[in-house]
Amino acid sequence: MQLAAILISLGTTVVGVALFARAIAQIFRFVRLGQPVPAGSRINDPVARTVTLAREFLGHSRMNKWGIVGIAHWCVAVGFYALILTLVGAFGQLFDPKFEVPVIGDWTPYLVFQELLGLVTFVGIAVLTVIRQLSLPNKAGRKSRFAGSNMGFAYFIEIVILVIGAAILTLRGLEGAQAGVDHYEAAYVVSYPLVLAFKGLSLGTLHNLLWLTATIKISVSFIWMITVSLNTDMGVAWHRFLGFPNIWFKRNADGEVALGALQPMSSGGQPIDFEDPAEDAVFGVSQVEHFSWKGILDFSTCTECGRCQSQCPAWNTGKPLSPKLLIMSLRDHAYNKAPYLLAGGGRDAEGEEKATAEQLAGVPAAALAEAERPLIGTAEEGGVIDPDVLWSCTTCGACVEQCPVDIEHIDHIVDMRRYQVMIESSFPTEAGTMLKNLENKGNPWGMATKARLDWVKELKKETGIEVPVIGEDIEPAEVEYLYWVGCAGALEDRAKKTTKAFAELLHTAGVKFAILGKEESCTGDSARRLGNEFLFQMLGAQNVETLNAALEDAPKKRIVATCPHCFNTIANEYPQLGGHFEVIHHTQLLQHLIDEGKLVPVNPVEGLITYHDPCYLGRHNKVYSPPREIMDKVPGLRQQEMHRHKERGFCCGAGGARMWMEERIGKRINTERVDEALSLNPDIVSTACPFCLVMLSDSVNGKKNEGAAKEHLKVVDVAQLLLDSVKAAPVEPEAEPVEA
Repeated sequence: MQLAAILISLGTTVVGVALFARAIAQIFRFVRLGQPVPAGSRINDPVARTVTLAREFLGHSRMNKWGIVGIAHWCVAVGFYALILTLVGAFGQLFDPKFEVPVIGDWTPYLVFQELLGLVTFVGIAVLTVIRQLSLPNKAGRKSRFAGSNMGFAYFIEIVILVIGAAILTLRGLEGAQAGVDHYEAAYVVSYPLVLAFKGLSLGTLHNLLWLTATIKISVSFIWMITVSLNTDMGVAWHRFLGFPNIWFKRNADGEVALGALQPMSSGGQPIDFEDPAEDAVFGVSQVEHFSWKGILDFSTCTECGRCQSQCPAWNTGKPLSPKLLIMSLRDHAYNKAPYLLAGGGRDAEGEEKATAEQLAGVPAAALAEAERPLIGTAEEGGVIDPDVLWSCTTCGACVEQCPVDIEHIDHIVDMRRYQVMIESSFPTEAGTMLKNLENKGNPWGMATKARLDWVKELKKETGIEVPVIGEDIEPAEVEYLYWVGCAGALEDRAKKTTKAFAELLHTAGVKFAILGKEESCTGDSARRLGNEFLFQMLGAQNVETLNAALEDAPKKRIVATCPHCFNTIANEYPQLGGHFEVIHHTQLLQHLIDEGKLVPVNPVEGLITYHDPCYLGRHNKVYSPPREIMDKVPGLRQQEMHRHKERGFCCGAGGARMWMEERIGKRINTERVDEALSLNPDIVSTACPFCLVMLSDSVNGKKNEGAAKEHLKVVDVAQLLLDSVKAAPVEPEAEPVEA
């Protein structure tokens, strides 16, 4: 028995270690197929990166957002690595049944730790298994976050961990029986019932059972290693190893997720100079090897948990986009194509094969066939990613926010869009009109530049308030804030109400502010997220020049914006173009003015209100409290949160340039969001974004026409609510006495 146990255990160990080493080398070669990243962008501040990694692994700071799932996963994750010492003990017991790990093997704290860890690992994986069973795709369909995941691999992992956890506790029970333990003690805090079960067996029987159990533990561990080594695309297993480098190399060293700014377009690790691009510059991603090595690492690390999928507004409304399935498709394509690429294969910009016939002679036929597939294409074309998948994304950031291993979905989607737009000119037709209007008129509606000042005239007519234009009506040195109005705020009728309300509030609070007027142009947010990086660069450079000139003599380059998309672009993306400004959102400034007593909400605004978090204000920039605090200060309002709010807020459907594209597949995203709001039976739906205002009010109006919403239900910006409360109520004139 002992000889068989030794031979089986050592045999599986040798094969497992050899194959695992080969798999690690293979994955390393695969990841290196990706393009270099801009110098220093992934290795800056190594101390902060290491702290981030420790926090996310040991503290499970991202997984613990999911309650019991996070706790159970922590037990399994920590147990997986900490129980390596139990393998050392099991190997020793094959040769000597009384073997103990040197130095600490008989130390009671270590034995207690080993017992508890074995228990929590067993219980943790049992809990995760039950959770998976309660949300099987064949029961919940698209609502299951496991829809599309490789369930066979997942079950294999779960069974292996259950067996190992049980083997560890069984070994402890056998050790106790062998040592003659006859009463409860701390060293057997968990396994003492097993000690009692084995009590009375002969020493020879105990030894045989110990060798058998140790062999099961060792061989199952290394059979697992053999299996994952032969399946390098087995994300549910490999994330245990690849998650560490993927988190360490994440975009932001301080641990912030890859939201806010998009990354500048680069080729071969160098930012593209759009005024004088290199002749061999690659614009966007048209082949999987055009992704950066971090992109390939992202694809390899996906654990198929489906948290991104469960939060995605496109997937939740019947669209074909699942962030999880997109990443899995790119991973499978990259790994299937890898033998071709490693042999020197690839195509140049004209589509000509780079490798010689001799180089490709030994490449498997399956890899050659994979190389012929277009990255973006329909099923009939054999495409890896369907165009409807690519254009369904609203760039809301829900996937990036929830991913426990820090995959940067949005960057990869936009990189693929960039090639489609800039090289192939292949994108939804309606978006073409928007791009043309931006290029010719500086706004997506194609309206005349002078129309940007219409709201100023309307405000003066309605209130007598004059809004100054910086450099014309007021000197920069006198300005506390430059108000960036934005295209929607200046040109869209519903958004103009917010603009006028905010300007009136600033006037009431005595804030010295000014606007750019006709000099203002679109920030380029929609163009960039659609994929037209060149147009964004053009608009951005123009705006940065204008802002720098306008604020040159200002004490501080402070800008306030009512549009979260403008706010995000100016604050987070214009620094890439040399524009460094202090930018805040209007809700942040209004909250500050209330706190200072410069705005005092006094008039009640009665009703039940629910607030919709704009994605580019909330998830992308973590501004959640100011709008809610403003509403708290308005007398009469009763706030109630929708089920999906703050970090898990649901998109309105307008981001990622979707504002300018028709929604033809599945349920409209804004309708889904309004249905959620209507379930609370509110009197007011509030938000803090002109895009959200348009999308939500469109859906509410449709619901009113169907009789599904109250006629008095209104959709308003937080600034409008505050103005209604701050403005003095009109005084009723006293009636003159009437003589009899």
